[in-house]
Amino acid sequence: MNIVLLYGGKSGEHEISLVSASSVARNISPEHTVHLISVTKYGAWYAEEKAELERICKDKTATLQVHAEEKNRVSIIPGGGCSGAFYVNKKVIPADVVLPILHGTFGEDGTVQGLLEIANVPYVGCGVFASAATMDKEETKILWEHAGLPVVPSLCITRADINDSSSYDKKVQLAIDTFGFPLFVKPCSAGSSDGASKATNERELSFALMEAFQWDNKVLVEKAIDAREVECSVTGNSVTYDPSKPETLLTAYGPGEIVPKHTFYDYDAKYNDPDGAELKIPAEITPELTEKIRSMALKAYKAVNASGLSRVDFFISRSDGSLYLNEINTIPGFTSISMFPKMCESENLSFTNLLEKLFLQALASYKAKNALRTSRT
Repeated sequence: MNIVLLYGGKSGEHEISLVSASSVARNISPEHTVHLISVTKYGAWYAEEKAELERICKDKTATLQVHAEEKNRVSIIPGGGCSGAFYVNKKVIPADVVLPILHGTFGEDGTVQGLLEIANVPYVGCGVFASAATMDKEETKILWEHAGLPVVPSLCITRADINDSSSYDKKVQLAIDTFGFPLFVKPCSAGSSDGASKATNERELSFALMEAFQWDNKVLVEKAIDAREVECSVTGNSVTYDPSKPETLLTAYGPGEIVPKHTFYDYDAKYNDPDGAELKIPAEITPELTEKIRSMALKAYKAVNASGLSRVDFFISRSDGSLYLNEINTIPGFTSISMFPKMCESENLSFTNLLEKLFLQALASYKAKNALRTSRT
């Protein structure tokens, strides 16, 4: 198969995408032909030379780069399909499956998924709705609560509230009165803890809100729970599962536990500090709790119509053992220390076989969707 690997992106997680995509590229089976398309921080797409793939495959410590050479600018043709969607220098880039390793905005939020749908090519991961809904933490909570799943209590403040000082002050005070300190403040639609911080008093809350609103026009203020952080990997097609295609079966792997050594599992702990957190796979919990978390991860995945893959994150309250859903990541990290591939590997699904499974799922989803009628004639 011809695999088109998209990486980079117009996102605060651009650099993480480069690292994740490098790991992915090195683990794709040599049976496939990999075509690299990089996306700049300004959103322009460029085809990379074969030498870039060869470079990072030869050097396991190397990271993919973005080479914005105008002669390699990529054009996308609506309805082009696998043999005519992507062009560079008037030549087709064949795309049997597109693998977007684009974390965060303009990659994980339904925008690229919509573009690939219009181009009519198979792609790995969630569709437009699931990608958009899960990128917005407030909307995800609404969907999960509707499905009867437990979430951390929160309050949403919008840019419109800021523009009305009376409304803003009332909402901030309501959050303080309802939840008390400490509080977590996070942008609704940003990843890798960009713009997220913990506030222990009103002054810190004011600064936390200012920081979060630099990343998004909607901000969540959450009750801070003293909790253990555990995660589950999930694969499968929740809407189009077909028993004749075992790769589409919903499957949970893990859970694993993250033990942060920072105030919380922030950006530095995730990516900059090699000792920022301890990863425990499997998590040191009872078999009963393990099964409960796996079951809830599958329910959370299905509640948002997820497909392909996702990492579902949980909190376990230290005070009473209560279990809460935190968030879902539809394009989780694939770096050397990322939990998603590690949890799969812990259950004998190697990185290469995981990718193979995702390619087959993408083809199955594409076939199921293309079988639907789009016209009365």
